[in-house]
Amino acid sequence: MRAKADQWGWGLAITVTSYGESNVGRKRAHNEDNLLLFPEHLLFIVADGMGGHGYGEVASQMVVETMRAFCLHIRSGDPEATWPNREERGRSTSENLLNAGIRYCNYAIWERGASDPKYKNMGTTVVGVQFDEGMVSIAHVGDSRVYRLRDGQLALLTEDHSLLNDYKKMAVLTPEEEENFPHKNIIVRACGLKQDVLVDVTREQPRVGDIYMLCSDGLSGEVPDPQIRDIMARHNGDIRGMGAELIRTACDNGGKDNVTTICVRIDSV
Repeated sequence: MRAKADQWGWGLAITVTSYGESNVGRKRAHNEDNLLLFPEHLLFIVADGMGGHGYGEVASQMVVETMRAFCLHIRSGDPEATWPNREERGRSTSENLLNAGIRYCNYAIWERGASDPKYKNMGTTVVGVQFDEGMVSIAHVGDSRVYRLRDGQLALLTEDHSLLNDYKKMAVLTPEEEENFPHKNIIVRACGLKQDVLVDVTREQPRVGDIYMLCSDGLSGEVPDPQIRDIMARHNGDIRGMGAELIRTACDNGGKDNVTTICVRIDSV
């Protein structure tokens, strides 16, 4: 999917091509991941749900539906459009949209769980990017990730909100210790578990040829970063082939979890 943002009158000289795919994996009975490709507004979201009896899928679906509707609401040009929480000074519209939108999703999921016992403790990770003013804003909660491939070099742009990552900050782990860490799938921050949530938001300037790759931990947990880099670099900007091979490799490497990716190529800035 290809989109040029200045078609909608924002004065944003940026064009991207995007591709997304989700797979149930090899071990799970159903897919609790969801993704949002919204190239018309240069918004891309991956959500990895959690919760018993498939309710993680409910939480992640609530995120993609709510974020799409919220983006349309804010970008509508309606002077009466309101924000669920106050805009933060010094942040761009996209930074505020991602931050406020994810917090709005968090409250909606938490409220559903508080009002209906069957949805109690359901939640989801969220990672999203949006482009505006020639920049890219990146926001996340949980351990879904954003990578950037630039000039053949892979960079991880998010920091996992996980018990393993917290432990790594306190102690140096060998690769073997990290692989055998007993609680590596426990996340310490998620969308929907509390009434409010802290969203990590960053912003950077993309370059033509950059590829931003969003993924759930079903991909990053199965495919080591060097292999991710090799796959992305080998496809030389063919994001459809790139996304498909990333999914296939995660499944071939074990596929213990649902696997989702979105690849976004920067065509002009």
